[in-house]
Amino acid sequence: MSSQSPAARRVVLLASIAILVGASLAIAGPLNPPAGPVTNSYKTLTEVEPRTAINATNTPGDANSLFKITQPGSYYLTGNITGVVGKHGIEIAASGVTLDLMGFDLVGVPAMGVFDGVSATALGLTNIAVINGSVRNWGHDGIDLRTFGAINCRVESVVASGNAGACILAAGSSAIVRGCIAASNGSHGISVGPGGVIDSCEVRLNTGAGIDASISCTIKNCSTSGNTGTGIFASSGSTVADCTLQFNTLNGIAIGSSCVVRGNTCSSNGNGNGDGAGIHATGNDNRIEDNNCTSADRGIDVDAAGNIIIRNTCSSNTNNWDVVAGNVILVVNAATAGAVTGNSGGTAPGSTDPHANFTY
Repeated sequence: MSSQSPAARRVVLLASIAILVGASLAIAGPLNPPAGPVTNSYKTLTEVEPRTAINATNTPGDANSLFKITQPGSYYLTGNITGVVGKHGIEIAASGVTLDLMGFDLVGVPAMGVFDGVSATALGLTNIAVINGSVRNWGHDGIDLRTFGAINCRVESVVASGNAGACILAAGSSAIVRGCIAASNGSHGISVGPGGVIDSCEVRLNTGAGIDASISCTIKNCSTSGNTGTGIFASSGSTVADCTLQFNTLNGIAIGSSCVVRGNTCSSNGNGNGDGAGIHATGNDNRIEDNNCTSADRGIDVDAAGNIIIRNTCSSNTNNWDVVAGNVILVVNAATAGAVTGNSGGTAPGSTDPHANFTY
């Protein structure tokens, strides 16, 4: 039994309580609030989502559009949009606009007239971006940034199909179209103006050219197939690289002058109509190299002098090579070999020239 008196035990208990309270106050910090007014620490709705939603309040339409953007800024969809007869889906009438479709669908309706899913409708616009969504079945173009000459535009991660006109028109200068799908449209799949870039797009079953590019453009890592016209048409000073082109009614690739066409796979273009080539060059000063062209009416067709054609391969075309005089080209008919087993064997192709083109 403890020898402490009741009074002593009360003193010990009160001292322990005082120690615990002091420790809790030290952990909790000072009880006095800081000087000045108390402020809200929560973010406002504008801070959480600083962009502007596309709706009848924020972006009311007019006589020829469901919704209309009239101020610079970042805009986004909150749901699908269904078109109405006689109106564009979203009209853009300001520069400095980014339109995020947020994965939603802009879909036209039958007999709606010559109207677009997204359309830039003022002269002199610049710096417009349309990204991330679906645009289909409009009475004219899916996305039209061309008619009024908008420049420095970007279209990215858009799937466009079934539009009566073109899929994506970004024909002002310096446009970028990246990561898009253009399928079954009534005109060109994708069209860009001078200095445009088309990267990593799939373009198929369009009426007209799959890709139609102006001067000084770059088209890379794209696939075009089953288009009624040429798979890729590129004007002078352009580069077409690392693309795959199949079953286009006319040529796989058609170029003008001063172009580079490198590392492309062209198969079964021309579709037996007698007027299609894997690669068709109509001008001079082109560099055509490291391409493989098979199963077309003509493999590589060059109409003018003054081009260099090196390290290409052609096979199973009705006419593998159709190149006029005055070009730098060496073609070797490669011999085939018997079976090869182990570490060596086969038949030498007939030339050690590293720039030779081969028919096989």
